Amino acid sequence: MRQSSTLKRLEAHLVAGAIYRRAELGRLSSNIDRHLVQLVANGRLRKLSQGLYMAPKETSFGEAPPDSHNLIRAFLKDDHFVVYGPSQFNALGLGTTQLYNRLTVFNRKRVGEFTLAGRVYTFHRWREAPKQLTPEFLIVELLNRLDELAEDRQSLLKQLREKISSFNRRRLIFAASRYGTLSTQKRMATLFEESEGVKP
Repeated sequence: MRQSSTLKRLEAHLVAGAIYRRAELGRLSSNIDRHLVQLVANGRLRKLSQGLYMAPKETSFGEAPPDSHNLIRAFLKDDHFVVYGPSQFNALGLGTTQLYNRLTVFNRKRVGEFTLAGRVYTFHRWREAPKQLTPEFLIVELLNRLDELAEDRQSLLKQLREKISSFNRRRLIFAASRYGTLSTQKRMATLFEESEGVKP
């Protein structure tokens, strides 16, 4: 009887579409592992990764996938991160055209590849992380990941040199100082020198 009432209390706590950590649900049960097995078995929860669960949410198109921002926020227990795909570099107008089937998470806590809700994310850890994706951040990340891209490196740098003045100089320098590697900061300074003839 006690187990049954605890299970009902857990079910009443669940909100469709919400993502939960094991530790959060564990505050409502003295035998959380058994109850999690039961909740997954009866369809009230979906296991997304180790220690991470979602209460399913039905839509007219079927079960809704987890919101990626909420998923990663629950995984990191932090909301200082941005998620992007290298394909988004194509929107910068630098001549990149490659399409990449991967997502990168720039964050303050984790590094490596993790599978969450069936999708692989590559986590890059840095001392700080923005909460918002901006063109300036994408340029800095493009330079950070330059050697990982399929594009021709010299051609890409040439395009950036020619177009760097069309971006917000102050924001670029700030983004490079905050989120760029030492190599990226030096390369950014060189690009400004070569495009304008002055140091930033």
